[in-house]
Amino acid sequence: QVQLVESGGGLVQPGGSLRLSCAASGSIFSPNGMGWYRQAPGKQRELVAASSSGGSTDYADSVKGRFTISRDNAKNTVYLQMNSLKFEDTAVYYCYHRTRRGDLYWGQGTQVTVSS
Repeated sequence: QVQLVESGGGLVQPGGSLRLSCAASGSIFSPNGMGWYRQAPGKQRELVAASSSGGSTDYADSVKGRFTISRDNAKNTVYLQMNSLKFEDTAVYYCYHRTRRGDLYWGQGTQVTVSS
């Protein structure tokens, strides 16, 4: 079992920045994947950014150049630095952890609201 605890969401004006954190605990083994999805009201959950324990990263086209995913493997923590936020970035952001067997665990979600 893996537990994920997220933090860092909130209300921000367009053009502002937020940093999300997600700490994993429990049965953590490498290799693994961690990253972020988001779900806006009335929309499907979509991948925002992904990272592997080996260091590779991937981003949705809509956030490339604005969001940066990073991780501290020693702390089993993944971060999402979000800059130049737009109205359309408003969503609940979910952290995930994918084990080497392919099991998927989710965080509880954190609300990000971009509003003036």
